[in-house]
Amino acid sequence: MQDTLAPANGTPRDASTVVLLRDARHGLEVFLMKRSGLSDTFGEAYVFPGGKMDAHDSSPAALAALDEPATALAQRLGEADQSPELAAGLYVAALRELYEEAGVLLARGERRPASLQSADWQAWVDASAAQLAASALVPWSRWITPRMAALSKKRFDTRFFLALAPSNQIASHDNYETTASIWLPPVEALQRYHRGEIEMAPPQIMSLGHLARYTTAAEALAAARAQMPPCICPENFEEDGTVILSYPGDPRHSVQARALPGPTRMVVRNKRFVPDGPLESLWS
Repeated sequence: MQDTLAPANGTPRDASTVVLLRDARHGLEVFLMKRSGLSDTFGEAYVFPGGKMDAHDSSPAALAALDEPATALAQRLGEADQSPELAAGLYVAALRELYEEAGVLLARGERRPASLQSADWQAWVDASAAQLAASALVPWSRWITPRMAALSKKRFDTRFFLALAPSNQIASHDNYETTASIWLPPVEALQRYHRGEIEMAPPQIMSLGHLARYTTAAEALAAARAQMPPCICPENFEEDGTVILSYPGDPRHSVQARALPGPTRMVVRNKRFVPDGPLESLWS
């Protein structure tokens, strides 16, 4: 991670992420995966399953496999400037990445694809009679990489979806793009990050703080369904030699309406992102 801000590269790439939830004895848990150290984006960081949208995700065959029409899915995303085909393709990308990276398939009908490779997924979608369960994904938030980079110069326009983990499937890392995985309560994940045991990027930190306000998966999913997904494009600046990430609602951000609960800024200290206040401010 760089110590100072620098311009990020070009137009953000469309991407999708799935925040997989389950209920455990002690409450809500979230599935996290450790990126490979060879990854050029968020290497070694713990993230939610996800990745870039590809051309096949919005193909006629892929859209026809979805269990809901593209127009309905687009309306749920709430992005008036996007075509229904691109919006529905974001759902396909989310379902594909969840399967490729975590081995979790949200679909009905035909058997699972033969392997976790993208080409096998595409061939399976084209040839099978399965229905991809877009209805299992609940749009939650939209994160756009800042124009001034504090972490990576690559830019993404990522839609975050919530989904309930199927009880008959086991989520796990693929030992290729991801090298470890774990289910954790949101607060414990943030505490582990605070102690330096794991690494995370700001969207994951802020998202976990948001999820920590719910005690069950049903509560989190209901809250997501009751809102339109907020758009968060951090605006970064330097102050007295310190890099600060501001979010909507912060005095330094161009959007004055809050998009998320919790702190409105993160500070880079010792090459790590921390809230501008106590750790507990992320969830209390």
